[in-house]
Amino acid sequence: MRKTMMSSALVAGVAFGGAAQARNLEIHDGHCGYTTDYDVRVNASGIDFWRDAGKPAQVNIHDGQLRVDGRDISVSADDAARLRTYEAEVRGLLPEVAGIAREGVNIGYAAMRTVMITFAESESDRRRMVDRLDENRRQALARIDNGLGKGVWQHHDMDETIADGIGESVSDLVGKITGEAVTAALSGNQSKVAALQARAESLDKSIDREVNARSDALNRRSEALCPRLTQLDQLQQQFQFRLQDGSRLQLLIRDPNAKDNKKLATATERTRAD
Repeated sequence: MRKTMMSSALVAGVAFGGAAQARNLEIHDGHCGYTTDYDVRVNASGIDFWRDAGKPAQVNIHDGQLRVDGRDISVSADDAARLRTYEAEVRGLLPEVAGIAREGVNIGYAAMRTVMITFAESESDRRRMVDRLDENRRQALARIDNGLGKGVWQHHDMDETIADGIGESVSDLVGKITGEAVTAALSGNQSKVAALQARAESLDKSIDREVNARSDALNRRSEALCPRLTQLDQLQQQFQFRLQDGSRLQLLIRDPNAKDNKKLATATERTRAD
């Protein structure tokens, strides 16, 4: 029973994890160490960044020109070139993030499908649960295609995409497995308990076979974005213009909770102490 529940939790984690990487632009469990407070839209009129709280609230970059909170910002020729590069990089980045999000969803749903096939007691149960899961997967992918796939990246959207789709299936499955195990244990049906444990043990191998290779490939694909995020950070650090309050435009920020940044902060503190 314990192993069964752990396997179910693993599947949910795989599905949510793949989406979280894309949602926060935190590649490979935060190793890149970048995040943003802004939602992003890419279209013919440039790249729009906006957020509900904080200043600046709205930023538009297009063809070397910059508009912040409704005001045009004068920039040098060098900064105009940097803004063009920034725009081009973001335009190229979002489709790749969309692809990563799609694959993360596919991996999570594939693992969940394996769990359902393993634990469904009857063909009718299996068909019903798998059909609903497949429909949820189609809806999740459609939401990615209509959001990231069309150049729009928004906070919480990926969370909702995954939670709405897989949460219902996870609840159904965990409830079913728990109910069967408790019923078997209370009735003293040791053969039933043993059968459930055997399925859980075989499930680990099935998930390894189904998920591991694809997850490793997805991690490599995600890590390949790290240098591109670093380039965006370097570009914004090189901007010579300043905003109305004298601050630097910071669309992408270092995440202090990321693993690499925690290590860097610790090392810096030790250096200061020495």
